[in-house]
Amino acid sequence: KKKMPVVALNRNELFRRLGKTYSQEEFELLCFEFGIELDDVVIEGVTSAVNIDDKYYEVQGKVYITGEGKKKKIPKKTKIEEVEIVRCEGWERKLSDEKYEQIYKIDIAANRYDLLCMEGIVRALKVFLGMEKPPQYKLTTPENMMTMNVKVNTEQVRPFVVCAVLRDVSFTQEGYDSFIALQEKLHFNICRRRTLVAIGTHDLDSIEGDFTFDAKKPTDIEFVPLQSKAQKAEEHETANKSFRADKLLEYYETDPTVKHIRPFVPIIKDKPVYPVIYDSKDTVLSLPPIINGEHSKITLNTKNVFIECTAVDLTKAIIVLNTMICMFGEYCAKPFEIEPVRVQYPDNRTAPFGFPEQHMITPVLKQPEFDVTLDYINSRIGVKLEIEKVVELLEKMQLQAQVNSDKTSVHVTVPPTRSDIIHACDVMEDVAIAYGFNNIKKTRPNVNTIGGVYPLNKFSDSLRKELAFQGYTESLTLALCSNADLYENLGRKDDARAVSIANPKTKFFQHVRTTLVPGLLKTIQNNVKQISIPIQVFEVNDVVFKSNETDTGAVNRRYLAAMIANKTANLEIVHGLLDRLMLVMDIPHSDYYLKLSEDPALLNNKSADVYYKGTKIGLMGIVNPTISFEKYGIPFPVSTIELDIEAIYEKNEQ
Repeated sequence: KKKMPVVALNRNELFRRLGKTYSQEEFELLCFEFGIELDDVVIEGVTSAVNIDDKYYEVQGKVYITGEGKKKKIPKKTKIEEVEIVRCEGWERKLSDEKYEQIYKIDIAANRYDLLCMEGIVRALKVFLGMEKPPQYKLTTPENMMTMNVKVNTEQVRPFVVCAVLRDVSFTQEGYDSFIALQEKLHFNICRRRTLVAIGTHDLDSIEGDFTFDAKKPTDIEFVPLQSKAQKAEEHETANKSFRADKLLEYYETDPTVKHIRPFVPIIKDKPVYPVIYDSKDTVLSLPPIINGEHSKITLNTKNVFIECTAVDLTKAIIVLNTMICMFGEYCAKPFEIEPVRVQYPDNRTAPFGFPEQHMITPVLKQPEFDVTLDYINSRIGVKLEIEKVVELLEKMQLQAQVNSDKTSVHVTVPPTRSDIIHACDVMEDVAIAYGFNNIKKTRPNVNTIGGVYPLNKFSDSLRKELAFQGYTESLTLALCSNADLYENLGRKDDARAVSIANPKTKFFQHVRTTLVPGLLKTIQNNVKQISIPIQVFEVNDVVFKSNETDTGAVNRRYLAAMIANKTANLEIVHGLLDRLMLVMDIPHSDYYLKLSEDPALLNNKSADVYYKGTKIGLMGIVNPTISFEKYGIPFPVSTIELDIEAIYEKNEQ
């Protein structure tokens, strides 16, 4: 089971680009020092092989081995490590580098998109080893900048697009194969199988700008899609055939020769309009996120490459485009010089990222800058580095760094390839990697501390125990919920305080909960026919709200909620529970009080807001029958109480 992306690299080509040949042990050590891992070595063209004294020997399917003068057949499922190796003519054969290629499979961190190809790994290792300086990526200033015109209909399917041009490209076969492979790696990683971003690459000399990104009815789109190897055969029925978009998706769903495209069909199949990109002569470049057009396909002889990334997530689209152009900008006649494209939005849309009016220039190469103190770096790693040494180590990780005038901090500029650097702690981590984890001396902490339970958790556990003593059963409900759960079903208005999921898989997981009440209502709903009344349930858990006061833009709060369903409303029961909890927390009656609540989820005149030391900390009351019965199908009156126990804890600590 793989937890990280794996990149397969030809060993001979890798060492040729690095300018040095390593033994397997030496290369494993280099990978470890850099923060990646050589996971496996595969021999192309061999069923299985064993390593004897750093020399590989082939083991075929029905080979016999000699042991103690006897022949013994290898069972089919025997692991190669379990086979006794005896050098005997006729069954073991040394593998020659000329006939067989060793493939290094390297584990890469999931957020290091710049290491998903040969070019990125070689460049990063060369900089790490001090063999070259990090490249400088820059945009050219074309006399007539090409434009991608975005139509308003795209908002229905994929509202964003970013573009760039690589000029005077000279691909080798290895470089071309890597260019194609990186697209697939990105599609299955950050692009989330093309649901968030889809990459299109085109031979610019076969098309004419300006370009148009539109969304049309499937019946209005027709073109010849990019042909697979099977389709290119003259006898194939779809060879160079023009398809209408809806018929094309039906074909991809049924034909086994294009089964690799089938998983992407549902992304747009049921949409009223399909995204499509045209050139100035109405030639279809692509039908994102499904397939490019055959007309503009790139080949080994392509000299000018036009790259477009359509997306529902603009930030990820910018990262994907930057990765593509920075990795393969080295093949341009002027390495790492990229030609920008103007993306023109319709009049009703403002260009994002602070660009003026309705247009933005892509790619967006500007990345974050950080001021990180030397004390922060040294204290977190556990070393005593000079500030000049920190700058040197950061440059080994492709980060530009300068000593600030105060001599106590460094100013770090992040290149467009390092989208994983988003905080000062990431800078500190890169310093630690470049310094070498094995070089960090083990030391005892300079403070004597004893581990203990987090005070808020201890406080929460004491309340859980008390609720259990009162006859309530604890529930653990999902932290994600739907828009209906938070607002519509409770009769509440959207107050924009909930943290929303950018790309929810289902409509049931659209937000992070801001209340525990819907979860308890669902718990009773799913148990009301199985167990006898009264049903008494509670939950003590976190809810999440948006916040401008934290780095993450959100804040967790510890809530308590209890609910009872019975033949009668039992409002006095939850009121008594409130008094009991306050008594357990040593809070006198004079410190808390009730006010009539106007919460639409509760019955008028049968509900109250709870205040503690002048601050509202929760509510209690009878759930409105239009909610408990009509929305959740609970045939009994339901009463509930919900408290912000973290607010109570904080006030008690003051």
